[in-house]
Amino acid sequence: MQELDYIFKPRSIAVVGASDTFRKWGYLMVERPLHTGFKGAIYPINKHKREILGLKTYPSVADVPGEIDLAVMTTPTALVPNLLRECAQKGIKGAVVITAGFAEVGEEGRKLEKEIVDIAQESGIRLVGPNCMGIWSAAGHLSLCFPQAPKSGPMAFVSQSGTFGVALANVANQKGYGLSKFISIGNQADLEAADYIEYLADDDETKVIILYLEGLKDGRRFFEVAREAVKTKPIVLYKAGRSKAGARATMSHTASIAGSEGIFDSMCRQAGIIRVHEAFHLFEVAEALATLPLPSGNRVAILGSGGQGVVGTDACSALGLELPELDPEISRTITSLLPAHAPPARNPVDFAGSARTALEEAGIIERLLSLDYIDGVISNVPVSPQIWDRSLKIDMHSDTMPHHAKVAIEGARIYASLPKKYGKPLVCLRFTRLEHDIMEWILDEGGIPIYDAPEQCARAMWALVYYGRVREKASSRRA
Repeated sequence: MQELDYIFKPRSIAVVGASDTFRKWGYLMVERPLHTGFKGAIYPINKHKREILGLKTYPSVADVPGEIDLAVMTTPTALVPNLLRECAQKGIKGAVVITAGFAEVGEEGRKLEKEIVDIAQESGIRLVGPNCMGIWSAAGHLSLCFPQAPKSGPMAFVSQSGTFGVALANVANQKGYGLSKFISIGNQADLEAADYIEYLADDDETKVIILYLEGLKDGRRFFEVAREAVKTKPIVLYKAGRSKAGARATMSHTASIAGSEGIFDSMCRQAGIIRVHEAFHLFEVAEALATLPLPSGNRVAILGSGGQGVVGTDACSALGLELPELDPEISRTITSLLPAHAPPARNPVDFAGSARTALEEAGIIERLLSLDYIDGVISNVPVSPQIWDRSLKIDMHSDTMPHHAKVAIEGARIYASLPKKYGKPLVCLRFTRLEHDIMEWILDEGGIPIYDAPEQCARAMWALVYYGRVREKASSRRA
């Protein structure tokens, strides 16, 4: 923790190879932390400039009067070893090596990469990269990879690809997913995926660890560290290079050997890692894992209208989730709450496309969650007051709030309270999101994720079930 705190919680950074040329890496590594809230000192290192972006420059790290926690390297590849030695002499403990041209390009690059690793190990510097895009740390208020600081949140994203990882993280940020860390790990010359997992497992700001990987340096250590980490935090992983062509691509991209797909998949299952097979599924399932209680089984109830329930049922069944039919007594009770033209309540429960209030829906969901043979519920987002009156500006504290708005908000608040009350997960669906919708805001405050399709809801519930079993097995091993 202490070693990597110099990287993720630095009090000061030096940008080695700083530049005043717009859009060069040496420029970006000064500009981004300067404009995204970094609270520590920034020291641009450049022999030929007196000032960059309003900051005084220094010819070398040795000329900086204060202590430096983290060096960010943006120089040509051949210069990195000697400059890293200067960092070691200065007492710098962490380095992010943005520079490419190491093991991913061939034998000469591999020699240079080994040289910088030897220097780092001899001097006690920990290296991120090389051949990476930098990091984001909410705790350190440090962004090297984003021009605007992303939303802070409970997910830590470790990506072996820089450009692809940053793109995914940007999309995640636009959709409202919050990040505690983003780490572009590049070639993993020194710090490997296992090291980041070990750090994040003890990071109070991280609740879910997300991985995009192309290959492993030390598969055995990765397995052992991951198996230990999942006892307290879920790990969600997307592995690239599964095909022969993809495996070749990973070698030239991040100098990674993709390895046997069958062995890797078996390792993930044994370690308790949640593996997804489409990249953005990482964030979809992580959102549920970060906020919802774990179910004790795989029995799910669905509340929706018509095809929503049918598609959701197929999606759940395909993932091994069960939809138990409701017993006669509860079926009669719920049927009495449905419109007269709706079919008898079984599972899924069909509203038959009728108008209903959020309060009515919340009452049905609560009855479903109270059943000992239902472990989680998938439902729609409660009906919003904006659907009745799109011009309505809702003031939650106004005495003149329309009755239907009061009922809707009361129903949404009940929705939001149910996962905690029953210790069971509830995930919601809305095909078309409403801008500034109070219902979505209330659910978000309650930690209930909202998805755009029934298949996403099913995946989220599957991930919760899967990780619940992982935790159960880990507990039984400890016992």
